Amino acid sequence: MPDLKLPQLPDRNPVKLSISVMPDLHEALIAYAAAYAQAYGREEPITELIPAMLAAFLESDRAFARSRGGK
Repeated sequence: MPDLKLPQLPDRNPVKLSISVMPDLHEALIAYAAAYAQAYGREEPITELIPAMLAAFLESDRAFARSRGGK
């Protein structure tokens, strides 16, 4: 195996998930998408915002990060 500085890239194939949310959460997501568009001048569909929101949430949860070994 070559000694490259760049490690092998992780799997980047998206995994499709289907979820159902309660109407009040759906309304909040619509409002968040509107706030995002106003803040950044660019509309993004909710389906594009949710993965980023989940990733930000998981990254900010220190107890979860510790349980995963500080990743």
